[in-house]
Amino acid sequence: MSIQWYCKDWEELTPNELYEVLALRIRVFVVEQNCPYIETDGKDKKSLHLFAMDESGKCIACARLVRPGVSYNEWSIGRVATDESVRRHGVGIELMEKALAFFKDQGNPSVRISAQCYLEKFYMRFGFEPIGEPYPEDDIPHIEMLRK
Repeated sequence: MSIQWYCKDWEELTPNELYEVLALRIRVFVVEQNCPYIETDGKDKKSLHLFAMDESGKCIACARLVRPGVSYNEWSIGRVATDESVRRHGVGIELMEKALAFFKDQGNPSVRISAQCYLEKFYMRFGFEPIGEPYPEDDIPHIEMLRK
């Protein structure tokens, strides 16, 4: 499978890219995880969007790189999703590696995330450490994590 990676500011996204990113996020977070919520929360316009498209033009992986002061005082990674068709093929690992490469180019600032608890060990492999106690978000247990 041929994958093309992109990292774009809000203004740089084409209508088709935005559609594909939102479609993936809705498939994963709203449909698969059965979490009816408003996907467009206003943070997309203040974020960078890291995403992968397959050869057919379908978005198969995405993450939102949220600037400091929008969600947390630090940079944040959110809306991390991979299409069911590419799970367990290393695409999620590649997605996180590309996000962290972006932060390396920014001087390795601290990055905070709100992780689903079942993915805590996945994020720990990238240097994130849990902070505090788990809490429910959209009826799914989450934990705040920080990478210094």
